[in-house]
Amino acid sequence: MKIINSPEEMQRTAQNIRRAGKTIGFVPTMGYLHAGHLSLVQTARTSADLVVASIFVNPAQFGPNEDLAAYPRDFERDEKLCRDAGVDILFYPTPGDMYLEEHSIWVDEESLSNVLCGASRPGHFRGVCTVVAKLLNIVLPDIMVLGEKDAQQLRILRRMVRDLNFPVKIIAAPTIRETDGLAMSSRNKYLTPAERLEAGCLFQSLEKARALFAAGERAAGNIKAAVRAAIEATSGKVDYIELVDDETLRPVQTLEKPALLALAVKFSKARLIDNTVLQ
Repeated sequence: MKIINSPEEMQRTAQNIRRAGKTIGFVPTMGYLHAGHLSLVQTARTSADLVVASIFVNPAQFGPNEDLAAYPRDFERDEKLCRDAGVDILFYPTPGDMYLEEHSIWVDEESLSNVLCGASRPGHFRGVCTVVAKLLNIVLPDIMVLGEKDAQQLRILRRMVRDLNFPVKIIAAPTIRETDGLAMSSRNKYLTPAERLEAGCLFQSLEKARALFAAGERAAGNIKAAVRAAIEATSGKVDYIELVDDETLRPVQTLEKPALLALAVKFSKARLIDNTVLQ
């Protein structure tokens, strides 16, 4: 496995790979890797000739009172995990490499990014779109693999790739979960032992929603109320619980076509998200 820090070197390397007729599968991450990230690497492995993974804690997607400084980092551990998973190139730039001092260009999505996490974290998706656009221009992948856990991010980046004509195919990989259903996340590290026991309520609430839907319930208000009750039986504080159209992310009152049930819940230092599509 080769480690590259410089965007210019990464781009030259990618150009040479493509000139040689090889395809590139790309997995963008913020590091502190877990089995969910490694499943994305395996999906990329089966879809392209070479796999590039990036580790970059993107300051542009953190708000002023968020956890940028505290976000977990362990490059040596991540490097070993990437090497063992069969990553060919690990791209590991610094903020100074990615954002020049006079940086003034941003990529903003204006339809899907103002709801759900976008409403709770203003400017977050501007940072996500900007850094992913930069990474796509640097890594030049044929395929980018993203996780379904970050449902809004997945839909926004699909829109960005479509609207800005990036020549890359996005593959969505399923959420990887702990034995109690909790979606794997780097931020799970913030949970206290007691909170970790309670955090399974996110998955349990989604299961309750799926059961209601399977039984014929179509009123969004009733489904959201059941989800809220399951979460509020714990110490978790609801940030949002929303049922939205799976494509437009606009709120729905009655489920007549595929709908995304998305939620965000706070446990002291940890803000956790999860979702399911009811269809």
